[in-house]
Amino acid sequence: MSSHQYEVAIFGEFFSQDLPAILNRITLHSESAHKMHSREIVFEPFDAQFQRDAGGDPVLLRARKELLEPEAKWLLYSYLKPESVRAYPEATVRPWATCQVVGDALSFASALGYIRRSQIYKRGYVFRRGPLVIQMFQQEVVDPKTQKPVPAHTDTLWEVEVKTATPVRNTQETPLSQSVDAVLDVQLLMKGLLDLRRQDV
Repeated sequence: MSSHQYEVAIFGEFFSQDLPAILNRITLHSESAHKMHSREIVFEPFDAQFQRDAGGDPVLLRARKELLEPEAKWLLYSYLKPESVRAYPEATVRPWATCQVVGDALSFASALGYIRRSQIYKRGYVFRRGPLVIQMFQQEVVDPKTQKPVPAHTDTLWEVEVKTATPVRNTQETPLSQSVDAVLDVQLLMKGLLDLRRQDV
């Protein structure tokens, strides 16, 4: 068994006209629901291009902060390459490491040898269902002058991520198949309304 901790996830997207029906169904089958507005920054190693030229795949570092929670701290996290589609055909399973940072997370990332590559804002809803978190959001573009988010256009696609709320370890007591079954339950629940599937991210 691997010593990695993993995220198990499935993904989907839909148009705004389907929002009320999808919102109602997810809300009905969740333990909690609230609005979300988050800022996410993607960093890459300072030598990322050198790694790519050498045939490597640089590991990106991401920083996320929930803007609607005044006391929210930055969460730094990183993924490795997803497990093969042969091993997990129905869900994206990828090694996932997380770390909460108090203070200036962006300077901390810089001190680790990472440079900022991009940032996005996500606005929408977040739900809890057992061990899963379901995020439903639209991406907001960033105004190049103010660096502030600009509300998404009404016809911007909504994105959905159904995933384990915290990293899970693949052990005999808690095999990854349990987490895969949990996300597939949501896939079944949304059938006919929203197509949720594995995505190679």
